[in-house]
Amino acid sequence: MSEADAELLTLAQELLARVWRDGRHEVASAVRTADGAVHTGVHLEGSCRRSSICAEGVALGAARGAYPGERPLEVASVVSVQIKPAGRFRVIAPCGVCRELISDYSPDATVWITTVEENEVVPVRALDLLPDKSRRAW
Repeated sequence: MSEADAELLTLAQELLARVWRDGRHEVASAVRTADGAVHTGVHLEGSCRRSSICAEGVALGAARGAYPGERPLEVASVVSVQIKPAGRFRVIAPCGVCRELISDYSPDATVWITTVEENEVVPVRALDLLPDKSRRAW
């Protein structure tokens, strides 16, 4: 993991350590845009699951809000973490909806995930998380 992406990991862990609450705020995400700016977000669980918002969506919304006007959102890298039993952080893959969202805005973004078989943290291109993804013209 590059130094810049390691910084994302640290920021996501620090955010989650500050706000974690079981059943309410269980995931934090940090994104770095192409210009090097970093934006974070935390998962917001609603009383009915449908109203919940993932940390990646919150972070992407914060990043988009930082660039007004016609300038496109260009995300370079995404790291999301969750606290597992024994208080250990774990890098997690985005859910299917967030995979769609990230790849809609930045198909070439690096998304850090933990592999299932090897339990290793590895980079994956956002679009590669959704083989044969339908793409619409913006």
